[in-house]
Amino acid sequence: MLSVSGARGIVGASMTEDVARRFSRAFADHIRGGSTVRTGSEPPRMVLGNDGRGSGAALAAAAADGLQDGGFDVIDIGTVATPTVGLMIAELHAVGGIAVTASHNPAQWNGLKTLNADGLALPAEDAARVIAAFRAGRAQSDAPRRGVRSRQSNADETHVKRVLSLVDVERIRAARFRVVLDSVNGGGANSGGLLLRELGCDLLHLNAERTGSFAHTPEPIAENLRDLCAAVQGDGRAVVGFAQDPDADRLAMVDGTGRFIGEEYTLVLCALRILQRSGQGAIATNLSTSRMIDDIAARFPNSRVWRTAVGEANVVGGLRAHDGIIGGEGNGGLIWPRVCWVRDSLSAMALTLELLAFERRSIAEIVQGLPAYAMIKQKMDLAAVGGQAAVANALDRVRSHFGARADARIDDADGVRIDLPTGWVHLRASNTEPIIRLIAEAATASSAEALARECASAAGLASGR
Repeated sequence: MLSVSGARGIVGASMTEDVARRFSRAFADHIRGGSTVRTGSEPPRMVLGNDGRGSGAALAAAAADGLQDGGFDVIDIGTVATPTVGLMIAELHAVGGIAVTASHNPAQWNGLKTLNADGLALPAEDAARVIAAFRAGRAQSDAPRRGVRSRQSNADETHVKRVLSLVDVERIRAARFRVVLDSVNGGGANSGGLLLRELGCDLLHLNAERTGSFAHTPEPIAENLRDLCAAVQGDGRAVVGFAQDPDADRLAMVDGTGRFIGEEYTLVLCALRILQRSGQGAIATNLSTSRMIDDIAARFPNSRVWRTAVGEANVVGGLRAHDGIIGGEGNGGLIWPRVCWVRDSLSAMALTLELLAFERRSIAEIVQGLPAYAMIKQKMDLAAVGGQAAVANALDRVRSHFGARADARIDDADGVRIDLPTGWVHLRASNTEPIIRLIAEAATASSAEALARECASAAGLASGR
């Protein structure tokens, strides 16, 4: 899978050390052609980290080799959260970096996420150039020198320190929250635990070893977080349960009763706290994210939500274009530009705890005060629906079907999203898995299901899972 999200594949099949080396070299050549490298007097540097998967060390070594061949010194910061890589690019005055990760994908997957000198995912046009060079097998041979690889071990502490500098630490510490954290034995285990302890939390930390041996299917959705829900419910004192994915760029939450409240609430709750602090501001999010974020923005005059194509790089583009104060995606990914330009579970945990301390209400009470919607998320295997070639025809059929309705608003910036007075539906091919995603949201579950069925039928697709 090659996209704006980088490169991902099955380890030993489509994702090998050779692929990692060649893709990293293509990325190195792209960065070396930029002004950030040409003007430097010191050897240009790249930051490298991994999310702890068993295949991570070998792929990281191959990625480092490709970057070194491209003329870059490589600073390896070890097993860390992906946002930590983004933050350390700026901290170390590097010109880019790579996180070896497949994010929420299962353990047999791994990949490379490329970040530029601003510590953000490559814009779509830059990502396309890297992909084209990789596919063509073009590797420039004019690197002035082969870079060297070194290691640095304080990245987690640096990340935590940045987050702590931006939240009301004393207010949170005074609340003495009891928190349960499930780090799925991934890259954010160390920094996540360190942050919560520094915030004065009484922490019960599940799956806290950065072994990359996932204790459960790693995507932080309800069916995979039963142990976290049970731990919060059984504890009796916890105010919230947090769940990170393997590279800690996403965060899901469980309320104090042990109820999974959904990954859509991460951005909503954090945006609420940021708007409480600022009074107004622009928010960027993708087309697949709940209308709840629009409802929150409407509470604060002169605030607006800007919608983008799915993908962190696209949301960042919206944030930068509109001077946004916060952004993210409905998959639990929060982007707080004052910390870094990468989705960041540490920022999300800190802002959520600050919201709880400020409101002096429980997560359940805060959520109850938000507009209630039902959301349906379905997946359909590309192979089962005719492969990538079938996607364009499916999208055309959906446009044609809903285009006949006077009350339908159509956005085709990424797949096709249909907004109706009663709800919305979004159909698109995934950037990170060989699937089509169908998401529908409405006031009731039955209405959302009906909208999803109507869209799938119009597209000529079988029902998803």
